[in-house]
Amino acid sequence: MKDFKFELSRLPDLPGVYLMKDDNDEIIYVGKAKNLKNRVRSYFTSDSNKSLKVIKMVEKINSFEYIIVENEVEALVLESNFIKEHRPHYNILLRDDKQYPYIMITNEKFPRIMKVRQVLNDKNTYFGPYPNAYAVNDIIDLLQNIFKIRTCNLNFDKGQKLKRPCLNYYIGKCDAPCIGKADETLYDENISQIKEFLKGREENVKNYLNGKMLTFAKDLNFEKAAEYRDYLTSIDSLMERQKVTNINGENIDIIGMYKKEDFVCIQIFFMRDGKIVDREHFIMDDKWQDINEEIMNSFMQQFYSGVSYLPKEIIVDVEPTDIKLLEKMLFSIKKSKVHIHVPKRGNKVNLVNMARENAVKMLIEFLRKRDERERTKNLGLKNLENTLNIHPLDRIEAYDISNTSGVNSVGSMVVFENGVKASKEYRKFKIRGVEGPDDYASMREVLTRRLNRAIGAQNQDTGFGKIPDLIIVDGGLGHVNIAESVVYELGFKIPVIGLAKDDKHKTRAIVIDKKEIDLDRNSAIYRFLYSIQEEVHRFAIDYHKNLRSKSITTSELENIKGLGKKRIEKLYSHFKSVKAIKEASIEELEKCEGINKNVAKAIYEYFRGN
Repeated sequence: MKDFKFELSRLPDLPGVYLMKDDNDEIIYVGKAKNLKNRVRSYFTSDSNKSLKVIKMVEKINSFEYIIVENEVEALVLESNFIKEHRPHYNILLRDDKQYPYIMITNEKFPRIMKVRQVLNDKNTYFGPYPNAYAVNDIIDLLQNIFKIRTCNLNFDKGQKLKRPCLNYYIGKCDAPCIGKADETLYDENISQIKEFLKGREENVKNYLNGKMLTFAKDLNFEKAAEYRDYLTSIDSLMERQKVTNINGENIDIIGMYKKEDFVCIQIFFMRDGKIVDREHFIMDDKWQDINEEIMNSFMQQFYSGVSYLPKEIIVDVEPTDIKLLEKMLFSIKKSKVHIHVPKRGNKVNLVNMARENAVKMLIEFLRKRDERERTKNLGLKNLENTLNIHPLDRIEAYDISNTSGVNSVGSMVVFENGVKASKEYRKFKIRGVEGPDDYASMREVLTRRLNRAIGAQNQDTGFGKIPDLIIVDGGLGHVNIAESVVYELGFKIPVIGLAKDDKHKTRAIVIDKKEIDLDRNSAIYRFLYSIQEEVHRFAIDYHKNLRSKSITTSELENIKGLGKKRIEKLYSHFKSVKAIKEASIEELEKCEGINKNVAKAIYEYFRGN
């Protein structure tokens, strides 16, 4: 273990966050402290009560950094942000890669309702997050149809207008504020109704719709009455997941936990106005067997630092270690008290038990599916090793080329380690030295660049320093010959196989040593190779689409009179995206370096069809 005597002597007696790093300067642990000197020093003492996780972590520490903050609450928030960003190996991680959508109501004249993935510190109003993205789309469509909320991106605050309305006006989905037809007062009243609905008070909206239905029916306008009846049915359908569990109309989050093997599942139910309106579960690694109280604390810290709404009460089946500090953090977000506690009696005990029971079911199902995947994966990998007589295949690299008639040619490299996708090891290549649609030459360039990079970085733990045990190319004998020649010329001894396809573009055989090995489509080896082939193809296509999209949008800007390459680059640098350029006013465009009034006007009018 490295001697940190000098560094430890310089630590302050202040609250803060500390970052432990390994030999590769990677952050392996993030922690908070009321007193940095005492906390960080404790890791390097000869205390026999240290956990296995701490012992293993300290062995890996090569350096550490710290950040001083004002108080413990700031330290808690900063710690959570660092954990989410760096995902350190020795922290308890909320392994949830999904970025849940929110519903945003814009703060502008004639507000819009939109699905977004990020909550910004702006004047817009946010609701969520919602675990079910499809339900969000349904809700937005429904509310836009009911209340005729505009979908265009015109800036009415800056006086933008159109000469004629879009199709939504003619089919009755918008009252056309773009040409001055919409009543702003009525529009704002509708926005208020939507906000009430999104707060969980759907009864107000249902009463409003029921009133409209009855009015149209009274006037014998049965077609419109049926339209509002259908709206009511849609709302009931959206809300049918809700289950009344408490007659007091309380807003509570209910959290239960269950541990099994090296995993822990945390189930959270969201109760609003006495109804469970949604739920979500999280599977977390527990390979270090942390205590339940610490796991609950880490979960709540990471989960609640990113939500836009907090209830007054959170009930849990395990009390978190820093419960008072967590409450302070939640107070700083909500600006009012949030009570965290383990219920002892009554209906709330039943609610917590229900959350725990669901956590049990979710984790058991997760483990069952994991075991099933492992059996298939291991069998496929093992069969491939036996078929090729290569043991072991710890690292497999697969390559593919994508282009459109030779334009924007790209290569992709995906990596499977021990039969599992290693997405951090993926690499993209923009083809530089090949003209036209030449897959062989493109494959030669990609593999040459990849293996040349490996020569100067062999035996490093990440990136191009790792040498594959097998190279897979998406193609037949020709592709294999090209790959083998590159491997031989650069002095490597890496076996290469190709995946040949039939007339219907379905994988049918392994190509190796100038011969083919037919594949049974029901076999584990076929499923394993097919998953690799699909992944490398997807990765190449995504990169190609991205380049093609940039090329198309750049070409679009080039159509505008007065815009050359340099001005386009300055526009990109200033506005960051074509979408922002399209939405900018003439005054905003003029603020970009090199854009005069005439060019700004040309850009503005081009994107508005004038």
